[in-house]
Amino acid sequence: MKVLPTRLADVRLIEPDVYEDRRGFLTEIFHEERYRGAGIAAPMVQVNLSHSVQGTLRGLHFQLRGPQAKLIQVVRGEIYDVAVDIRRGSPTFGRWIGVNLSEENRRQIYIPGGFAHGFCVVSDAADVIYGCTAFYDAQDDGGILWCDPEVGIPWPVSEPILSAKDSRLPCLVDLPRERLPRYEGPA
Repeated sequence: MKVLPTRLADVRLIEPDVYEDRRGFLTEIFHEERYRGAGIAAPMVQVNLSHSVQGTLRGLHFQLRGPQAKLIQVVRGEIYDVAVDIRRGSPTFGRWIGVNLSEENRRQIYIPGGFAHGFCVVSDAADVIYGCTAFYDAQDDGGILWCDPEVGIPWPVSEPILSAKDSRLPCLVDLPRERLPRYEGPA
């Protein structure tokens, strides 16, 4: 497996080893020892599968008291996946990284806790699997608006399909600082 740097030091792009032959392929989605060796040491306690149609945008979500690190991979289709550093005191606060994840490139992205996460489906549909290091807690759920002008993400869709909740999220500047995770230093 290759771990590639991103412009946000704590976010990692992963290219898992893939073993292909005429029957198909095999790849490890997660191997605790290998990922720990790459600096991804938190245990995955919940694994989710999301199915979305083209143009769907999910996010940008985070949890405050129980921050979830996430390991995301597309098993069918293609998405534009985004992580935004929302850790107060971070040297990269408000900056974001966006990557295309697809069934063809088989890449993964690891997003530590303290980042807002979202994705947009660019293929006809997409199935996304993601492991989380903390359980989802609806009472701890937070988010920032997908089209926050100060964050400035150039999403590949101008009129996405959104949930009612995601369409009403605040901009990052409008969130009280105490509603943001605290930067704890380099991972």
